[in-house]
Amino acid sequence: VQLQASGGGLVQPGGSLRLSCAASGSIFSINDMGWYRQAPGKQRELVAVITNSGSTNYADSVRGRFTISRDNAKNTVYLQMNSLKPEDTAVYYCNVEMKSGWYSPRMSWWGQGTQVTVSQ
Repeated sequence: VQLQASGGGLVQPGGSLRLSCAASGSIFSINDMGWYRQAPGKQRELVAVITNSGSTNYADSVRGRFTISRDNAKNTVYLQMNSLKPEDTAVYYCNVEMKSGWYSPRMSWWGQGTQVTVSQ
């Protein structure tokens, strides 16, 4: 199983970015899909998560500015980030909980991380 994240970059405060993360490989079913971030010197934190039924949850710091969505046909999760602030600067990681077979356990997979920098 591989998770390929993309969409990071440098943006000015107030700008927008859209992150994508596509899962590929031996996938039987996907449960929760989410985004985490880690800023220098800080612990990794949850940004947003979406269940396979479409329920979402957001960190207080991004609620109202970020939107998580998923395309189950493409095994892809997205994070639309608007009104970006310098404090949003971090490496963003996607996380997917999935099973590779009927009898396989649910496992958590991480993407490689994509850098988001918000600066003038």
